[in-house]
Amino acid sequence: MSRRKELLALLFGDFLALNFAWFTYYWMRMHSGWFDSKTLYITHSHLIPTSLVVYGMWMLAFLFFGLYRTWYVRPIFDEIITVLKTLAFGSIAFVVLVLWEPYSGQDSPIKNDPRILGLLYFIITSIAVIGFRLIIRYTQRRFLEAGIGRRPSIIVGDAVKAQELAQKVSQYPRLGYDVIGYVSMNSALINPSESFNILSRNGSTTEKKIRRLGSVADLEKITSSEKIKEVLIALDSGDHDSLIEIIGRLAKTNVGIKIAPDLYDIVSGQARTREIYGFPLIDINPELQRPWEEAAKRFLDVAVSSLVIIIGSPVWLLTAFAVWVTSKGPVIYSQERVGKNGGIFHIYKFRSMRTDAESAGPVWASKNDPRVTPIGRFLRKSHLDEVPQFWNVLKGDMSLVGPRPEREFFIEKLTAEIPYYTRRLKVRPGITGLYQAMIDKYDENIDDVKDRVRYDLMYIESMSFRLDLKILFRTAYMMLKGKGQA
Repeated sequence: MSRRKELLALLFGDFLALNFAWFTYYWMRMHSGWFDSKTLYITHSHLIPTSLVVYGMWMLAFLFFGLYRTWYVRPIFDEIITVLKTLAFGSIAFVVLVLWEPYSGQDSPIKNDPRILGLLYFIITSIAVIGFRLIIRYTQRRFLEAGIGRRPSIIVGDAVKAQELAQKVSQYPRLGYDVIGYVSMNSALINPSESFNILSRNGSTTEKKIRRLGSVADLEKITSSEKIKEVLIALDSGDHDSLIEIIGRLAKTNVGIKIAPDLYDIVSGQARTREIYGFPLIDINPELQRPWEEAAKRFLDVAVSSLVIIIGSPVWLLTAFAVWVTSKGPVIYSQERVGKNGGIFHIYKFRSMRTDAESAGPVWASKNDPRVTPIGRFLRKSHLDEVPQFWNVLKGDMSLVGPRPEREFFIEKLTAEIPYYTRRLKVRPGITGLYQAMIDKYDENIDDVKDRVRYDLMYIESMSFRLDLKILFRTAYMMLKGKGQA
């Protein structure tokens, strides 16, 4: 079952389950005799319109709690727990917004206590939604076991390691991996047609041929031409450099990356362990944030940037006037930067350098940089030069918190120098970040960049709404103390 079909099946199943739950609740509320039906203001004519409204509200909640992510490679128990948590929060909201009804004072077998009504609706909805999802997951698993809907996958490693991992994967078809070949580490004089066989499931005599597709040097080309969705890495635990090279080569792609547990020490802090159906794999490219955190992060971006632009507008106008009066050239400086997933956008700043600052070509800023104007030193030390970037945040090019955006010229150089550098492009760049909040200095050489990248990767692998708030408060403190670099 493809990702699109999986999503459609979940949407359709939830539609049936949530409407079934609503109609069942309505019947029990009106016709079971357990409750006083005279206090219910929803009539038969309102039943269908209200069911659609209720369904729409649940869809938003399901999206917010990540119930439309790919779950088939995760234990069903995890999905059930997430469903129950979502329904619990939603049912509490229903008690307050929908199910709270004034009690008429008439006796009834069960009083119209909103807590009882909410619990009843929660139980009915949980049974319906979980029941339909279990049916969908069972059907999906049977499709995968039959070879339908598996994700084209390759294994990276020498022939022996690749064969071992391919054999293990073949015993768990419900993982959804269709291993079509392997990529070797060595490219020297190896027969391109080299392959090996693996036994089919349950050790039957039927064999599947796994062909060699090339070497690691061809990895990006192979994943593109073969439409690969998953890369499984099978290396010796001591082969640190090769693993980092592989991850770096795949950083710009959208493929999933999994490794065997004995390699975890190499990427500790940059991966999340996931045990699937008793077969443990480690996800190198996990979802960085839960959907509700992504929504909260974007809401914070829009709210704060709007307030800063509107409330601080008199100060920004005075700042712009000061830049215009003290040095020749445009007030706002615009420059191309690389954003999320490699997209190009124009970043805006109050100009703090002379207009001929890069007449000899792009160079990093340095401490006490002679190209900085007198007013520019104050702006850079107070971080006021960054204020126009709140417009970038409002547009969605940037976020309040994230790795600082870099120019394409430097990214091409740094990618060759620093393995895994392009991992930074998995998230929106930010006005401030963990490095700026802790160190706050401009990059003067490649060693400074390496330090910043370590902080950036630490932030990316630990992303959370709470961490963003900590970084923002820390940055505000450093601005008030004037600890920026001029």
